[in-house]
Amino acid sequence: MTGTRKHTALPKAQILIEALPWLTRHHGKTVVIKFGGNAMVDEELKAAFAQDVVFLRHAGLKPVVVHGGGPQVSRALETHGIVSEFKAGLRVTTEDAMDVVRMVLAGQVQRELVGLLNRHGPLAVGLTGEDAHTLTAVKHQPEIDGELVDIGRVGEITEIDTGAIKALLADGRIPVVSSIARSQDDGEKGHVYNVNADTAAAALAAALGAETLMVLTDVEGLYEDWPNSDEVISRLTASQLEKLLPELSSGMVPKMEGCLHAVRGGVNTARVIDGRVQHSILLEIFTDEGIGTMVVPDEQGES
Repeated sequence: MTGTRKHTALPKAQILIEALPWLTRHHGKTVVIKFGGNAMVDEELKAAFAQDVVFLRHAGLKPVVVHGGGPQVSRALETHGIVSEFKAGLRVTTEDAMDVVRMVLAGQVQRELVGLLNRHGPLAVGLTGEDAHTLTAVKHQPEIDGELVDIGRVGEITEIDTGAIKALLADGRIPVVSSIARSQDDGEKGHVYNVNADTAAAALAAALGAETLMVLTDVEGLYEDWPNSDEVISRLTASQLEKLLPELSSGMVPKMEGCLHAVRGGVNTARVIDGRVQHSILLEIFTDEGIGTMVVPDEQGES
């Protein structure tokens, strides 16, 4: 009887042992995770995400979560009679829309995420880029067809103060950061900017000297030749990615630009992974079977 019990438990032990090299490699390292897409609106995926992040924390890593809230913001704007418009892959954010964005990100999405994480213990602390001057931005005007376009209160990050996040990490907490930034150019008025969450996560990863940036999205990764093929590129260097950027769909551009910024800023790896797969974070960090696209610095060699 005892022998049978040991035998049936053996595969579990095997799985844990397989994770050992990865646990050793990542112990004590900071991992920045951008949470968004379907993983944000599906209850089971949200719960699995929270479990993954808490697992990382208990496995000796230092996770930092950065979130947007596209679907929730769009719904709230519709409720307030404000039309959602996108240019260059970014949400046009009027003054009225900014009030709604701030309310939804900091007051709804962040609160829910903090609550999910804290089911597992007193771990998560929510903040926005406004807190302790974590993110400072100026007005961002994207170039479309050779002309600068005004898209309202959308910010471009100019400064990062990692003090509050580092203090939380040192205290064993999990910071959950909403992608809103204080304004550098009109701070006295208390203005804030809506910052693309992919961009904010990448900038924070570089500023924190993170080991890894992980961007959860609604696709399997970066496709080799979309829409002709659904073959995913599993690994590419910063230079290879830079060449591909002009060909990417507008929704993927901020994600892949973020990955490029992160690895060029000293982050060891940046990964785009499928947030529709339960426990995709654990699969990506603790197994050989990487499930998304990994971007590495050029000096790590060609893929």
